[in-house]
Amino acid sequence: MARNAVKPTRMTMTPEMLDKIKRSGVDWQRIRRMTEAEIEQAIASDPDAASPMTDAKITAARVQWVRRRTGLSQSQFAAAFRIPLRTLQEWEQARREPDATALAYLTVIERDPPAVQRALETA
Repeated sequence: MARNAVKPTRMTMTPEMLDKIKRSGVDWQRIRRMTEAEIEQAIASDPDAASPMTDAKITAARVQWVRRRTGLSQSQFAAAFRIPLRTLQEWEQARREPDATALAYLTVIERDPPAVQRALETA
């Protein structure tokens, strides 16, 4: 997948959502006949359609989620886990992407933040 390619998104459908779709009067046969180009054109012309997220934006959202899950501000998170504040801000704003090592570190923080903090205290 290209670096800025759009990733597919999964969505859980509830029975209520499915009933609402069935009652909406959508012409499903027309939808099934649409080509990819027609689908893209329909999305582009819909003012309510969300813009596709790039890999960088998805990664930025994940970095924010990991930090917010700890309950720490950007400056607190950066200090606690020894990440330069500007680097964290750039990751969260999708101006830069964390490399593979940083992503692995974020995964460890996500899974057990207190263990990482304890390890850093003794280092």
